[in-house]
Amino acid sequence: MLENLEPKEVFHYFEEICGIPHGSYNVDGISDYLVAFAKRHGLFCVQDEWKNVIIIRPASPGREEEPALMLQGHMDMVAVKDPGAKIDPEKEGLRLAVDNERGEVYAEGTSLGADDGIAVAFCLALLADADLSCPRLECVFTTEEEVGMEGATNIDLSVCKAKRMINIDSEEEGYFYVSCAGGMRINAKIPIKREPVPEDGLSFIIRADGFLGGHSGAEIDKGRGNAILELFKALQVLSDSFPLWIAEMDGGEKDNAIPKAAWAKIVLKAEEAELSKACEHLTEGLRMRFKDTDANARIRAKRTGLPAQVWNASCTKQIL
Repeated sequence: MLENLEPKEVFHYFEEICGIPHGSYNVDGISDYLVAFAKRHGLFCVQDEWKNVIIIRPASPGREEEPALMLQGHMDMVAVKDPGAKIDPEKEGLRLAVDNERGEVYAEGTSLGADDGIAVAFCLALLADADLSCPRLECVFTTEEEVGMEGATNIDLSVCKAKRMINIDSEEEGYFYVSCAGGMRINAKIPIKREPVPEDGLSFIIRADGFLGGHSGAEIDKGRGNAILELFKALQVLSDSFPLWIAEMDGGEKDNAIPKAAWAKIVLKAEEAELSKACEHLTEGLRMRFKDTDANARIRAKRTGLPAQVWNASCTKQIL
């Protein structure tokens, strides 16, 4: 698919990488691929229990006295798919495509993983280039970067000599970054009390979808909607008009991706036509607020069977 793109060697390896599932916590395949690459090219290689891999290419003749250079990228990607896409990026290779008009490579129905597959591909192209004249190259491939730098935190670099490093983890060509923002994860536990379904209640799935989503780092400044937040804003509005109980909810795919879709199974005392009209009004408001970023965002309701139980009124209010 990418054989006509330049530089050919880089895109050759990038395509091979894309054929291996390598979402965070699913890196065994790509880690073993790197080890096999090193053995095939006769290069020194170390793989640790975290599946980090270090591959070292000796200095070219005449350049042995030059300082070693470390190149670093991470193996794992944020493996998410579009709602309804019939592909599992945790088990299947990506379906690559090229948009010649826009000059872009993309994956059909999923994220592409150029962050940071392109760094791995650059390193492999350099390591495999028989004509390259270079100092000692130490290519360090870390794991679980997207979920907390776990590979980098636990790696043993004692086999390395380099005192300078280029981290190849950027979305924009031609720019150098000298620092990085941190991240924080919060795990919240809220006790749930359940009760029987109220009499005369009807059950619906309320869904917020059509959002563009994106990477929590690269697209966080674009003003895109968060489907989870918008779902619960909508439920708050509905709860002001109708008695409402939550039975179940879910949203997003990865904790470092802006959620594209979210849903909640609810029971409320309202006619279906009233609810549909309310959802239409909520959708109009969404599209006004996100007209420049999420023009297809929507709130919709679908009638469904009654659940066995619902969260009581106090728990529902606390969650909202």
